Amino acid sequence: MSIASLGYVGFEVSDAGAWKIFMEDFLGLMRGAEDNEQVSYRMDERAARVFLLHGSRDDVALVGLEAPSVTGFEAIKASLAARGVSFTQGDEDLKAKRHVADLIRLKDPMGLDVEIYYGPTELTNRPFNSPAGVSSFCTGDQGAGHVVLASEDIDAVRGFYVDALGFRLSDTIGMKLAPDFSITLEFYHCNPRHHTLALAGMPAPKRLHHFMVEMASLDDVGFALDRMAACGVRQRTTLGKHTNDQMVSFYAETPSGFEVEVGCAGIPVHDETWRVTHHEAASMWGHKPVGA
Repeated sequence: MSIASLGYVGFEVSDAGAWKIFMEDFLGLMRGAEDNEQVSYRMDERAARVFLLHGSRDDVALVGLEAPSVTGFEAIKASLAARGVSFTQGDEDLKAKRHVADLIRLKDPMGLDVEIYYGPTELTNRPFNSPAGVSSFCTGDQGAGHVVLASEDIDAVRGFYVDALGFRLSDTIGMKLAPDFSITLEFYHCNPRHHTLALAGMPAPKRLHHFMVEMASLDDVGFALDRMAACGVRQRTTLGKHTNDQMVSFYAETPSGFEVEVGCAGIPVHDETWRVTHHEAASMWGHKPVGA
């Protein structure tokens, strides 16, 4: 039994005020429950899709991976134990903070906190209402979006997410970052979203390169582009279209220095017919650096 989706992601952030503007006025997420340790944000009927944890790291703090069912949750625990992967049981306070029925915690080989859970809370009695007027986000069975992680020991990290958690390779992209330095990005799925996880085998100042939110339409993406200046958000790339998932998107800098990809129209992966391929460029067109 494998992971069903990226249910939520957590960032440790130092500038809560800047992040409030970024999340609500720019991205259009809806503020949820909060306490003196964290603020949660909604993208749909779920109680939380993003957590902002108060701290100084300014990087990804955790990823929440959803099991498909109670049975699936227990099967994942049994598989981890059989592989000798240690984990701890989440206490009642943590389950309440994450709005889930049950969860376990473990670390990936680079030290990132991974929470595996089932039974997320849905607030259908309090419908999602974007403060920026985003019509909707593409979540559901595909989860909250995707994360791209820098991993010096990519073999160990790949083994953790693929062998222990069941992620499946979608494709790869070769990128030449300098005349004498190239890397291969690896893209992995666990549901029809083209990739929930991407790995870059290289050292980086932050573990997270970017996270992605998929909006329902090109108009939603365009309106987000128009909001950047008023929200004081730095644009990192022009609008473009990726080669592998064919998402039309742009990149912006978060208040913590890593990036967000705002996109739409990504293609799905169906395991019955999908074939793994390699791409020699990240984008078909666009995604040119802005202000570099």
